[in-house]
Amino acid sequence: METDIAEFDFLVVGSGSGLDVASAAANRGQSVAVVEKGPLGGTCLNRGCIPSKKLLYHAEVRQTIERADEFGIDAEVAGVDFAEIVREVNEDVSGSSDSIYRGVQASEQHTLFEGECRFVDDRAVELVDGPDAGARARADTVLIAAGTRPAIPPIEGIDTVDFLTSRDALQLETPPDHLVIVGGGYIAAELAHFFGTFGSDVSIVGRRQYLLPESDEDSAAALTERYDERFDVHTGYEAVAASQSGEDVTIEARPYPPAWDDPSARDPVTVTGDTVLVAAGRQPNSDTLNLGATGVETDEFGFIETDEYLRTTADGIWALGDIVGEFLLKHNANHEARAVVRNLFGDELEPVDYTAMPFAVFCSPEVAGVGVHEQTLREADREYATRTYRYEDTARGQAMHAEGFVKVIAEPDGGLLGCHIVGPEASNLIEEVVVAMTAGTGSVWDIRESVHIHPALSEVVDRAFAGQFTRHGGTHEHHHRHQHDHDHDHDHDRDHDHAHEHQRSRDHSDHEREHSNHQHGHDHEGHRGDHGHDQQSD
Repeated sequence: METDIAEFDFLVVGSGSGLDVASAAANRGQSVAVVEKGPLGGTCLNRGCIPSKKLLYHAEVRQTIERADEFGIDAEVAGVDFAEIVREVNEDVSGSSDSIYRGVQASEQHTLFEGECRFVDDRAVELVDGPDAGARARADTVLIAAGTRPAIPPIEGIDTVDFLTSRDALQLETPPDHLVIVGGGYIAAELAHFFGTFGSDVSIVGRRQYLLPESDEDSAAALTERYDERFDVHTGYEAVAASQSGEDVTIEARPYPPAWDDPSARDPVTVTGDTVLVAAGRQPNSDTLNLGATGVETDEFGFIETDEYLRTTADGIWALGDIVGEFLLKHNANHEARAVVRNLFGDELEPVDYTAMPFAVFCSPEVAGVGVHEQTLREADREYATRTYRYEDTARGQAMHAEGFVKVIAEPDGGLLGCHIVGPEASNLIEEVVVAMTAGTGSVWDIRESVHIHPALSEVVDRAFAGQFTRHGGTHEHHHRHQHDHDHDHDHDRDHDHAHEHQRSRDHSDHEREHSNHQHGHDHEGHRGDHGHDQQSD
């Protein structure tokens, strides 16, 4: 006998950012079904950015203590209770998830279905496991926000060895003796830093030429250089085989042809450690949902296809977050959730604006960016201008013994195309540029005409925008990509002369102050297909 089906106004699959839309529906008096197979709060809260960044802050504290002698302070780390650090972070995460659970259960508008679901019809699902297995629910409007999971590349023998994913790594209560990481993206960079800071030897095997290959090439090259000094890094190599002998796991890798002019001239590499972490991108969970029972279509990588309003190809079904694949970032999912709320309950449909979607990687040094990458403009033979300023050429940067840079990319007329930062507090410094690109005129003048506190660290952003830019592309000479090594001022009195330099650049600039935000859209690099492929192949 077929199970009775519960009827709702709104149903969401996933309890991360999709829960924000569910709450908006409930606040408007709608009956809401929430389907979740794991702890409430989604990937970010339970097994992603929240626990990882909490753990990474402990690494930052330890690094600060270990650098104390640079500042004439005698200090040392007398001991580390690593297990307690991990337990405390995970207890905090569990407490937050439990709080969400209690809130949903206490709501008269929400009904929680615990377990994994499959679609059985348009806008109807059945729970196939978990506490509510067998239950069915249907809604007038459905939102798919079911996220992604770690992608496991086709490495020969990988299923015969013990390996970790990022979720497992965040639970370890003892740092590995030698951690081998397969992958070179955000997760690989952050967890290499975390475990390396707490005593693990770290080897990294990544397919692309640089770590963080989805960032601007100068940023990627700078981080790779720093990690080369600290870890055993093999970029441009593809892991092809895995084997285990006792507690030791060995990864064999060969040169990855797209990363080299002549891969045959390079020898294979073999790395062995007691722990292997596979951090080779993310795979959308669309294959678990039986979307064939609906009209929802996916791209070749499994990311759900949507229009500019986040409607899928099936009537009444919307999608957002990582499973859409525009940007696999929590703040992007939150941004999309706000857009879905506007489009579901507003008077007019509004396209999602991805004009200035920033990212940050909480490694050491921090890496952050927003907007177009220089290599994209160079490959398209676009005319553009760049300027780079180094941390160590500011008073605060000198005091911090900081290394790094801020790189600005602009249109020849002054329209702001992007900004990329490597160094301390990059994740905070980038926000000023995001505001300029979204709420300002979208030009370099938004930063140039803002007063910056002297001598705060934000002066490195101010200086990057204030001086003479170097033009590239078209009929202009192409410069070496490590322009930041040569492009900053060498004036010994730069702190006193900064105001004069600023005025001089304004007087001699033909930059226009008005620039349409629409123009940035043409340089957006978060296309679903390309982004999804790159996320799974690094």
